[in-house]
Amino acid sequence: MVHKIVFLDRDTIAPHIDIRRPSFKHEWTEYDRTKAEDVKERLKDATIAITNKAPIRKATLEKCQNLKMIAIAATGSDIVDVEACNKRGIIVSNIRGYAVNTVPEHTFALILSLKRALVGYRQDVAGGEWLKAAQFCFFNHRIDDLRGSILGIVGEGSLGSSVAAIGLNGFGMKPVFLDHDFVKDEDRRAKTFMPHKEFMSTADIVSVHCPLTPQTENLLNLETFRSMKNSTIVINTARGAVINEADLCKAIKEEMIAGAAIDVLATEPPANNHPYLQLLSRPNFILTPHIAWASTEAMQTLSDQMIENIENFVDEKPSNIVS
Repeated sequence: MVHKIVFLDRDTIAPHIDIRRPSFKHEWTEYDRTKAEDVKERLKDATIAITNKAPIRKATLEKCQNLKMIAIAATGSDIVDVEACNKRGIIVSNIRGYAVNTVPEHTFALILSLKRALVGYRQDVAGGEWLKAAQFCFFNHRIDDLRGSILGIVGEGSLGSSVAAIGLNGFGMKPVFLDHDFVKDEDRRAKTFMPHKEFMSTADIVSVHCPLTPQTENLLNLETFRSMKNSTIVINTARGAVINEADLCKAIKEEMIAGAAIDVLATEPPANNHPYLQLLSRPNFILTPHIAWASTEAMQTLSDQMIENIENFVDEKPSNIVS
């Protein structure tokens, strides 16, 4: 059998990343990007689909009679109707463990940028404030050390755990995790968990590293921000909808919290009227375009694992199965 592989959105992986072709005989078709309404047509003859952000829903699957496997070029699987795939016997695989360095590093870049007030001081220097200073420096923005601060982490998986390790071993911080009903026994033995109210009112930094589920959607909302210290900063490199975006804007404007740094939105890219865009001139708000995952090394690992998942499926040894 010659598999027909269709990559729906090659542009979601940087052009300098080498995506090797599978070792078995196949036909390879790739598109820079695919709109939702075009997915069905482009997959009608495919046996293997690759997608990162192009949605594959039940209605599409019903028209793709030859489809045997979907390789998600990411960890999150919400872009695919996995339940419908299971019913049709379509294997879904995702990528795991590739971002264990890049996301924690980006997280700390954001933490340090806020805690050291780098954005504000850069804006001031560009605006001529240093030239006008009467002494060798000036103190327009508060600066705080990380050592001894409470690093609150939402999500105790590989990324959250890596952030905790860097905070503890690299900066002398005290990592704590948000408690929930599904914490594994081994995690409870190895980590410190706090109930929601105590966690939100105690943490100096709240960093989000959990998946988007019905339980985590809008987890950080106006009530949550009101319970935080006004010196707390919020970081999100996970999923945008874990935070109620309008509520976060209100919290920053009303100084309920000290600031936020965000890498992910509920809908990407943002619309012209997205509330975060109103905050971009503020020194205590940072918005990056979903790039925490995107180091060269991480993207190459992702690409290699994606092809390995496809090869393993063809060898009848499917890997990284999403069910």
